[in-house]
Amino acid sequence: MDSRDRVVGKSVKRVDAFAKVTGRAMYTDDLCTRDAYIAKIVHATIANGKVLLVDTSEAEKIPGVVKIITCFDVPKNYFPTAGHPWSTDPAHQDVADRLLLTDRVRFYGDDVAAVIAEDEIAAAQAVRAVKVEYEEYPFVLDAQEAMKDGAPQIHEKYPNNILGHTTVRRGDYAEAIKEPGLIEVEGWYETPTVQHCHIENFICYAKEETDGRITVVASTQIPHIVRRIVGQALGIPWGKVRLVKPYIGGGFGNKQDALYEPLCAYLCTQAGGRLVKLDVSREETFVSNRVRHGIRTHLISYLRKDGTLVARKIECFSNQGAYASHGHGIVAKGLNAYPQLYPCENIEGDAYTVFTNKSVAGAMRGYGIPQAMFACESHTDDIARTLGVSPIQFRRDHLMPVGYVDGFSKNCNYFDTFNQCMDKGIAAIDYDRKRKEYENQTGDIRRGIGMACFWYNTAVWPISLETSSCRMVLNQDGSIQLQVGETEIGQGADTVYAQMAADTLGIPFESVHTISTQDTDLTPFGTGAYASRQTYTAGFSIHQTAELLRARILDHAHELTRMPAEILDIVDGEIVRTTDGQDLMTLGELATEALYSLDHSEHLTAESTYQIKSNAYSFGCTFAEVEVDIPACRAQVLNVVNVHDCGKLINPALAEAQVHGGMSMGIGFGLSEILLFDEKTGKPLNNNLLDYKLSTTMDHPHLEAQFVENFEPTSVYGTKSLGEPPTCSVAPAIRNAILQATGVGIDTLPLRPHTLFDTFCEAGLIKK
Repeated sequence: MDSRDRVVGKSVKRVDAFAKVTGRAMYTDDLCTRDAYIAKIVHATIANGKVLLVDTSEAEKIPGVVKIITCFDVPKNYFPTAGHPWSTDPAHQDVADRLLLTDRVRFYGDDVAAVIAEDEIAAAQAVRAVKVEYEEYPFVLDAQEAMKDGAPQIHEKYPNNILGHTTVRRGDYAEAIKEPGLIEVEGWYETPTVQHCHIENFICYAKEETDGRITVVASTQIPHIVRRIVGQALGIPWGKVRLVKPYIGGGFGNKQDALYEPLCAYLCTQAGGRLVKLDVSREETFVSNRVRHGIRTHLISYLRKDGTLVARKIECFSNQGAYASHGHGIVAKGLNAYPQLYPCENIEGDAYTVFTNKSVAGAMRGYGIPQAMFACESHTDDIARTLGVSPIQFRRDHLMPVGYVDGFSKNCNYFDTFNQCMDKGIAAIDYDRKRKEYENQTGDIRRGIGMACFWYNTAVWPISLETSSCRMVLNQDGSIQLQVGETEIGQGADTVYAQMAADTLGIPFESVHTISTQDTDLTPFGTGAYASRQTYTAGFSIHQTAELLRARILDHAHELTRMPAEILDIVDGEIVRTTDGQDLMTLGELATEALYSLDHSEHLTAESTYQIKSNAYSFGCTFAEVEVDIPACRAQVLNVVNVHDCGKLINPALAEAQVHGGMSMGIGFGLSEILLFDEKTGKPLNNNLLDYKLSTTMDHPHLEAQFVENFEPTSVYGTKSLGEPPTCSVAPAIRNAILQATGVGIDTLPLRPHTLFDTFCEAGLIKK
């Protein structure tokens, strides 16, 4: 049996399953001792303006209040918050526009003061007792309004509030659209501001050690990156900061930012180095952490009567909110998806990221592609409907062909993935029969079926650094300890790391002990969990390190057995002579002898770094079946099938779980989720789980995951991105199903009753 193909590809049990189901897994709050001081933040109650005075006199009288820090007390070290790898080139560094606390308020919920108290009650009372006097300025919530001359200026360095502007120019758009007889299809598509809604709210605690270093324990996706940002914010060497990430209850990109780790670290220095905990409420999470960018997209496509796509114009307006965070990268990625998903010779594209006085937008699962796919795939169905052709056939004719190579990323479409995925989805949901059955319906209750495709990259190269480091240590019993910088945030990464290590090293899966906690004092450098990068990138360093350790083990086996290392192998934890398959000793026996030998004692370890300079396309599609109650203005999803080509599945059960989670998030994005803001005050209106309509199990239909396993040639294990893709095409598939059911294309998310009512009235389906 080939020892290299024993574990990868099997649905083995998660390595953290027992700890989590028994409650033994320790999260940040579990680790914080009860003697910690409690920190709470005073948030601004205006959308734009300046703090003139912070009156803390009444708050300081409250028993248990230790200290109150205001925006006038903190150091003026501007720092970035985005969870991107650091660049030594200043031109490629993230925008440093944040302070620990600010006197220049830019959104309702901005951080203007912080309270340190002995307990939760005293801290909460003190926050309410702090009085803040403001000078209010006019504010703006809409991205396109913020771009106009005369709009409130939010950051001095960015005229017309434009943080970034990206263009795509191919061919000659202006000349191409002059061709006689072209059919023009135009639409405006809009996606809302939403929040991640992970189970565990952001939480951290910090203390000063006896040597003056600061230890921060935080629920973060990016421990090594946050360590650097804390150093920048406090103006101290990065090595004086230790960042520890324990188990984490989800992140989805919200925790791919430095949220309050820098502030918490600073507060502990103002409390005599004492332990300070900063725990964020759900209401604060909605407003003062990060949200998904709301993006408005304008698309114009010109086609010949035979369906040939001649030219396309794309305009995207991304609502950044008050600070840069991940900034322009989200909409820039979305813009570049259009010419790759549907190659066209003549393209004119512009994407703008615009500051507004809304909550700060950052990374969220899909990183701009869910917004882009809603616009692109809704528009694709609009085109097919205008031409009178099948939406499936139009996609077969125009989607990225086999052999396509992107000029920037050098990504290549090696397989006929789109057709393979669509064929699987068509069969799974019985698309052809239902599409025909649901044609030309009348009546109040109608059904429809729709689909949408998606495009996604793996990791961030060549836009940014891609690197992964791994450490393996051989224990006395022949098991290994495995450490990587890529973080487990609930998705099952630790399990696939163990599978890959076991597979390459030749030991049982149970003999790999993955260390889930990342500690910047101990863990090899890694940039964290984002960009659906972890299995792909960590795979390189795990494979390389396992091969190094394997070579060291076999060299030592040569010493103990006198057999040439070239004819030795490790199979299922045994040292085997390959010429006749003879077991010579167990790996445990070798490890014990290596450590305790009086002749040659050696601790067998390996550590390496692998810089990844490749990327990979992930593709797939979603099929959705809906029932629409027109008078009630309600759409109910009956069936969703997601089909993915994410390369070889390392763990099929975990892969399926990822897809189900993504479909769930996509349903909420499509049907119900929107963070609303008061147009008169800028105040968030529904920043709680009662009024913010997160989808529940009652809203979930039958969900089915299907896979096309095309081995990715650029990947050491043949795998590529899966974490984010499942959420990318669900919303447009639902929208397109409603289009088939009603004949009405609804171009604004979410597709909630309010939106359906307005659109159905305009279409004459119901009367006001």
